[in-house]
Amino acid sequence: MLPDAKDFDELNRQFRWKIPAQYNIGVDVCDRWADADPSRLAILHVHPDGGEDRVTFGALRESSNRLANVLRAHGITRGDRVAIFLPQSPDVAVAHVAIYKLAAVALPIAVLFGHDALSYRLQNSGARALLTNAAGLAKLSQIRNEATDLACVLSVDGPGDGAVDLTNELTRASSQFTPEITTPDDPAMMIYTSGTTGQPKGALHGHRVLLGHLPGAELPYYPFPQPGDNIWTPADWAWAGGLLDVLLPSLHHGVTVIARKFDKFDPEEAYALMQKAGVRTAFIPPTALRMMRAGPNPAGRYDFKLRAMGSGGESLGVEALEWGRAAFGLTINEFYGQTECNLMIGACAQLGNMRVGTMGKAVPGHTVAVIGPDGAVRKPGEIGQIAVKAPDPVMFLEYWKRPEATRDKFIGDWMTTGDQGTMDEDGYLTFIGRDDDVITSSGFRIGPGEIEDCLIGHPAVALAAAVGKPDALRTEIVKAFIVLKPGHAATPELATEIQTFVKTRLSGHEYPREVAFIDDMPMTTTGKVIRRLLRERD
Repeated sequence: MLPDAKDFDELNRQFRWKIPAQYNIGVDVCDRWADADPSRLAILHVHPDGGEDRVTFGALRESSNRLANVLRAHGITRGDRVAIFLPQSPDVAVAHVAIYKLAAVALPIAVLFGHDALSYRLQNSGARALLTNAAGLAKLSQIRNEATDLACVLSVDGPGDGAVDLTNELTRASSQFTPEITTPDDPAMMIYTSGTTGQPKGALHGHRVLLGHLPGAELPYYPFPQPGDNIWTPADWAWAGGLLDVLLPSLHHGVTVIARKFDKFDPEEAYALMQKAGVRTAFIPPTALRMMRAGPNPAGRYDFKLRAMGSGGESLGVEALEWGRAAFGLTINEFYGQTECNLMIGACAQLGNMRVGTMGKAVPGHTVAVIGPDGAVRKPGEIGQIAVKAPDPVMFLEYWKRPEATRDKFIGDWMTTGDQGTMDEDGYLTFIGRDDDVITSSGFRIGPGEIEDCLIGHPAVALAAAVGKPDALRTEIVKAFIVLKPGHAATPELATEIQTFVKTRLSGHEYPREVAFIDDMPMTTTGKVIRRLLRERD
């Protein structure tokens, strides 16, 4: 979508949106390539033992058609939410393509979520179907009676606990399917994003969200694609960063996506994968880069084919930027966004759009400003809230069943991000900090509300608050401040028990890595926790 240009200013002048009247993500990222060249490689799936699966666009079309027919046979129709609870693998891509062609709504859920987090998302979304594996079924079994809207559960690991054997279903299904006709504004996917209060909100996106991502997804690797390009990210494809920054935009361009499931990110395994698969472009979140930086420098130890790298989800930092140049021989391009409106700010060293300490400039096609509480644009250098002007193709349709929250997200035509920043005279944006209580840890934006709700479920906890504590590796870690119920002693053993309680019910990235027991919780007169006072303790 980005035109050829000699510099960033020319790129901006030449850019124009091209949004057709009819558009379907599944047809775009799969069927049109399968029609042109069914043998073209869509996904290279690398197993931990070194084995590989090579999935062509022709195979992707056949499998997604079969799955679309299976879902339809189980009563899934236009607008129904279909949850995908699977690790990074070709199965995830097949599921997304099938759901879009069926005109249903894809609901990606990260596999690191525990049963409480899974239950909330299934209930709140009213999901009608769930695609998962044996590990997912084990979590589902603990809350199956709570997900009352589920009409079918399909397991890639065979039948069990009320799940149908997906492999058997696909074998019997027809490989022919006529995709539903959809418009750019028809719902396509819903991704839950953490908020400052209460439970996470479902950000509902239309099919146009992929087209809206293209300029920002191409910019870090400009020009993209180039002959021989492939792409890899360690980010979960259930996260907007993995799904909409890498998987879908790359398939749109016919670029091979490398899939590799990591139970736990390991820098040396990542280096080995990058060498073995000949990775040309990569999106690596800052936390993963910091973990890489903490070990031996890969320069000279591995034969990389990298030509470009992007990073986003949290601030990269100058040290990581400089390390990237020494380790990979290139400048890592940073970008910024959030689930509701992603990839609207970015850097591109190749085009001279790079100023150390900033996030870059507004990506072509997006109008970004720093505004005050009244919606007025701040002067250069003045701190305000980073905001994006509507309408915008990458912007969400609404928060699921939350009309008030949707309205509160806007000040006039400006969609607010909740992040404070500045813009200089040249248009470079600098991130200052959040004006809410969202915790950024290892690239994930974590809302304290869900954690606090889980903490309160522990029998020893009377009051709880979760805050972000600065951390050199993860940007922030979750720290819990807890007031105990009478009869319970504040011991290290209890702290560990509470940590495990949250970790198994929510996820490994949301549990509090530190627990502090306090006698009184600082609160306003209306009963709201004053998290600022808790953060100041650290």
